[in-house]
Amino acid sequence: MSAPLPNPDNGSEIPSGLKNTFRTLKYRNFRLFYAGQGVSVIGTWMQMVAMSWLVYRLTNSPTLLGVVGFVGNLPSFIFAPFAGVYADRWNRRRMMLVIQTLAMIQAFILAALVLTNVITVWQILCLSIFLGFINAFDMPVRQSFLLDMIEKKEDLSNAIALNSSMVNVSRLIGPSIAGILIAVVGEGYCFLINGISFLAVLAALLAMRIPPHQQKKATEPVWEGLKEGLVYAFSNVPIRSIILLLALVNLVGMPYTILMPIFAKNILHGGPHTLGFLMAAIGVGALAAAVFLASRKSVRGLGKYIAYTSALFGLGLAAFAMSHVFWVSMALMLVTGFGMISNMAASNTVLQTIADEDKRGRIMSLYTVAFRGMAPFGSLLAGSVAGAIGAPLTLFIGGLCCVLGALAYARVIPRLNRLDRANGVFGPAE
Repeated sequence: MSAPLPNPDNGSEIPSGLKNTFRTLKYRNFRLFYAGQGVSVIGTWMQMVAMSWLVYRLTNSPTLLGVVGFVGNLPSFIFAPFAGVYADRWNRRRMMLVIQTLAMIQAFILAALVLTNVITVWQILCLSIFLGFINAFDMPVRQSFLLDMIEKKEDLSNAIALNSSMVNVSRLIGPSIAGILIAVVGEGYCFLINGISFLAVLAALLAMRIPPHQQKKATEPVWEGLKEGLVYAFSNVPIRSIILLLALVNLVGMPYTILMPIFAKNILHGGPHTLGFLMAAIGVGALAAAVFLASRKSVRGLGKYIAYTSALFGLGLAAFAMSHVFWVSMALMLVTGFGMISNMAASNTVLQTIADEDKRGRIMSLYTVAFRGMAPFGSLLAGSVAGAIGAPLTLFIGGLCCVLGALAYARVIPRLNRLDRANGVFGPAE
């Protein structure tokens, strides 16, 4: 067994084993966040599953599934870069309180419309746009808020991994509950429970004690702050390479989620419970990935890990597209979930590790554009292509594109290693 790694900032030792895996829970603020978000995200996953099933039930159209995904994520592409500028200037906890409150209101409105049987496709589109605008601010603010809660940058990778584990435990629980509720009482109660779940995260945010943080004084126009962040990101080869690969994966690979109702109903000949099980299988794989990442003692080797996990995600997706057997599809969703969250969490960790502190919010806004902002175009593309050539071939092509993107990224790793030896994120694994 190797000796504990020295802390590069203060010379202390980083604990090993289980204590190392959960080390950021020693921070009171992060514990509150972890618990509150854990409840809220279960509701969020319930709403996502219920929304896709509701749209497909009302329209029976793969194209409209893509359209709803498009309008729901387009605001992230447009507004997330501006959100990053404000995240570097404003109080992030106050921003989180406003964001979570608006998301709660959206869920309650959706629940009321469905439970009173007056819901229409155009109402779904409007509410999806509203939630998309909220999410455009949520991700860059929430991700840059992590370091405010844990205080020490050397614990950032563990906080991101634990946050991912919480999201994916919720991914395991939420879709399973949603599948049962949809079959028994309909989609409306999933939206209602999601709205109620936001009370937990709001209570956690109000209970936090965040030390005063000196953020950049807003002496320049927002446009100038945005330009500064873009120039910084795309002149930095490691940051640029990660963002471009992430954008590709989310353009051609991640829209697989909007096509899941088609696989559950038409390919595997199941119902809402089948959809819930498939989404839960993704959560199991993603949870395994998050726990693995949390157990790591440092960021060393994560640069290469991004390439491996992008390829694994693509291969899992392509194989799933060809499966017509339920248990095989479940197993492949495990693989896909592992590759997906490993890639996203590793990219997040590396970007926040190598970014300058005063630009972290803007780098996280570009991460949001690559992660969520590409999704509308991917959703629209996937829905349109699936309508023309079928969902299985659409996912198969998307998976192969992810593999090709990983190979292209891997070719520049030696150059990235030379440029970024100080951080060690592209060097040998621990």
